[in-house]
Amino acid sequence: MRWRVLALLSLAELLAMSVWFTASAISPELQARWGLSGSEVGWLTTAVQLGFVAGTAIAALLNLADTIPSKHYFAGTALLAGAANGFLLLAPGLPAALPARFMTGFFLAGVYPPAMKMISTWFRQSRGLAIGTVVGALTVGKATPYLFRALPEVSLEGVVMGASLGAIVGGVLVLTSYRDGPFTFSRAPFSWGLVTRVVSHRETRLAILGYLGHMWELYAMWTWVPAFLLASAHATAEGGGGEPQAFLVGLASFGAIAAGGLGCVWGGWAADRIGRERLVKLAMLASGACSISVGFFFGWSFWILAPLTWIWGFFVVADSAQFSALVTEVAPQEAVGTALTLQTSMGFLLTMVTIQGLPLVTEALGWAWTFPVLALGPLFGIGATLRLTQVRDSAKTPLQSG
Repeated sequence: MRWRVLALLSLAELLAMSVWFTASAISPELQARWGLSGSEVGWLTTAVQLGFVAGTAIAALLNLADTIPSKHYFAGTALLAGAANGFLLLAPGLPAALPARFMTGFFLAGVYPPAMKMISTWFRQSRGLAIGTVVGALTVGKATPYLFRALPEVSLEGVVMGASLGAIVGGVLVLTSYRDGPFTFSRAPFSWGLVTRVVSHRETRLAILGYLGHMWELYAMWTWVPAFLLASAHATAEGGGGEPQAFLVGLASFGAIAAGGLGCVWGGWAADRIGRERLVKLAMLASGACSISVGFFFGWSFWILAPLTWIWGFFVVADSAQFSALVTEVAPQEAVGTALTLQTSMGFLLTMVTIQGLPLVTEALGWAWTFPVLALGPLFGIGATLRLTQVRDSAKTPLQSG
């Protein structure tokens, strides 16, 4: 039955997360309609990140993921996220759109972290693969608006409403069909000190620091690679190379994000065999190399650049689920939900720095030199993971006297 539950939860996660990048997918239309600058376009995604940070911070402080039944928490917030996303259609401009985007992210805080805890109740063996599959579905869900936009004759309104409907359906699926598995986590009463206990726990803290390095790179890549592909296509056209049709740019943008779905599944499969720490170091090494090199192919043939961004998309998120799986293994078991929520809250807070900062780098240095700054994240993450490996290994090795 655990595989059926994995399929159910993955589908629900895919549908619910389709609202995340809705505004980003239609940002060219919104930019033209509202006269937005590049920095203002970035706020369409940053507002979601900020809302998610606020939602996860409140959830962590109130221990919501450890005190509310997960299915009710997931279902209720997915329904509300779908409704908040729909309000984007009523906004006459950016000032009105930003609160709708903020609330979309705020409610998604009840969808992402609880899903990882929920699937962990069904998997003790192959937990890395299970969480990787859920995060992979989440990744494809975030890419879905770009697929909608690439379809012929799909309007701006159709993209928004399709994503909102998906979130509502995902919430209903969990509410009506999900139940916890046999490996449930112990439930602790509410305590203001639970967050402090998580932060003071050394192994959990190191796992979170590694995750922060991963997040420095991830969402900035997802946010700005579509714009990078579009700008490169224009540069190629100006050089006489011929510009790809708009739907191909949209399809390539979808692939650059959705490739991470396969990356997550592969990462989970590999982590269960070679170890989570080794997997995350390998994935961050590959994604960091891509972030350094991809800019050198700006203005090249679209048929070379697009596959390269897909490779980057594969590795950039392959480690994400494994950091979460590490937290479920090393954190105090009565505080797993709070630990996961705190981890994601801190990670998404960090993403706002790179999402808003990359346009400034682009304006100063051009697209060719925009992405290498993201390689600092994998470098930091590898360092934190190496330290975590040392701490865990020393805990397994008896102290030798004399």
